[in-house]
Amino acid sequence: MNKNNPRAGQVSSLLAQITESATLAMARMTRELAQQGHKVVGLSLGEPDFDTPDFIKDAAKAAIDNNITHYPPVNGFLDVREAICRKFKRDNGLSYTADQIVISTGAKQAIANAILALVEEGDEVIMPSPFWVSYAEIVKIAGGTPIELLAKVENDFKITPEQLRGAINDKTRLIIYSSPCNPTGTVYSKSELEAFAEIIEQWDGLYVISDEIYELINFSGKTHSIAAIGNMIDRTITVNGVSKAFAMTGWRIGYIGAPKWIAEACTKMQGQITSGANTIAQMAAKAAVDADPDNVSYMIDVFKKRRDLVYQLLSEIPNIKINQPEGAFYFFPDVSAYFGKKDGDTVIKNATDLSMYMLRKELVAVVTGEAFGDENCIRISYAASEETLIEAIKRIKNALAALQ
Repeated sequence: MNKNNPRAGQVSSLLAQITESATLAMARMTRELAQQGHKVVGLSLGEPDFDTPDFIKDAAKAAIDNNITHYPPVNGFLDVREAICRKFKRDNGLSYTADQIVISTGAKQAIANAILALVEEGDEVIMPSPFWVSYAEIVKIAGGTPIELLAKVENDFKITPEQLRGAINDKTRLIIYSSPCNPTGTVYSKSELEAFAEIIEQWDGLYVISDEIYELINFSGKTHSIAAIGNMIDRTITVNGVSKAFAMTGWRIGYIGAPKWIAEACTKMQGQITSGANTIAQMAAKAAVDADPDNVSYMIDVFKKRRDLVYQLLSEIPNIKINQPEGAFYFFPDVSAYFGKKDGDTVIKNATDLSMYMLRKELVAVVTGEAFGDENCIRISYAASEETLIEAIKRIKNALAALQ
């Protein structure tokens, strides 16, 4: 005898609390339109348009030939973790041992491991806003409460020490930030991080996730790690990976350096979800982190040239506010001057409406800033050819000009 279950066909309440990644959702819609024959210009995904350098591909081929194809340790091969230790020392002035390193299937998993290992119901997690789309959703999965500290374009999207000090309380467990930042390209200076560290060190049990995945894509000089300041290495999870700087998004390798007890917790968490990261990709990543960063400086030079081009083109569009990003490959213009305007029966109420309008009107894909914590902005990725960028900004300009 069959009985009706009121939950038949329903997902869990946990899944109902989180939203689909806005960047991936826009990429999906872009692909669907392209499959229908439309010529969409996509500036939604944060993916370098370069190919992985040959010396890294050669390392992967050698791994296959040498049959490095069996289960690896959950936290990664020892020699790869040792290479990451050398990279941290060389580039960031951070002294980690191999047992403080955990290699994961992308920096996103590395961040999720750390949040799930540290955050529980009732904990608060501070996130300077704008922030990367997945921070808040992973915090919700862990049962924590995201606390957003909003920084505006007029302040180069940087929070102040006073904002941070005012947000911390006995419930605060974590602070998560990225520098260079996705989605704004903002880079925190050493002195700015020192001011934050002075505040953080006053609170026992408060930890920091420093997302440095865009470390090498920095046009202002060196990217500074908060873990290198004072005693912050004892309370910082430094996140990095090979996706952005080495054009290895599909290889899915990220990693952390952290206090040993946190690294062990992340290993335990990962062991029940994916186990060790792909063996061949690990050996490719070893070649990447062991290499002189100058090997990929040609990519950084191209990104800077594109940054300058897009800055010029966006500056010619009336009524949007922009800053000049110091790193990553994004612009995050404030487009709120267009809210309330219309094109025929289409009324623009917010950044989400505007993003969808530009996709339908001019077949150009950007991402709503609401997903990043700022409802007044859109994210534009300039990880595309100059020809593509010129065409995309022209379409954006045309779409906005049609709004009255």
